[in-house]
Amino acid sequence: MTRKEDSSFGFAMGILAGILGGITAGILFAPKSGEESRKELKETFDELKEKYSPEIVQAKEQAMNAIKGSKEKVEEAYKKFNDYLKARQLAKAKNNETNVDEM
Repeated sequence: MTRKEDSSFGFAMGILAGILGGITAGILFAPKSGEESRKELKETFDELKEKYSPEIVQAKEQAMNAIKGSKEKVEEAYKKFNDYLKARQLAKAKNNETNVDEM
């Protein structure tokens, strides 16, 4: 994922979180009974889910791609580090072998 895509994804998630947080706070602090508030909150979330479903799916895909990219980078770094350790062990073994042969 490019830096621009990361920035756009973060911005979109921030907007979505802000909208959801504002709606939730507005409903929870409204002077209604708990049952009415819960019903209204559920209806609002259902409406948002239906209205923004494509965007939610896209955001999820972007998040999964970012996770996949990060996982690949970590695996690549681990492989490089492991190869480095193996090379050092091999060099040390060769050095010890050379030292024994010189005796």
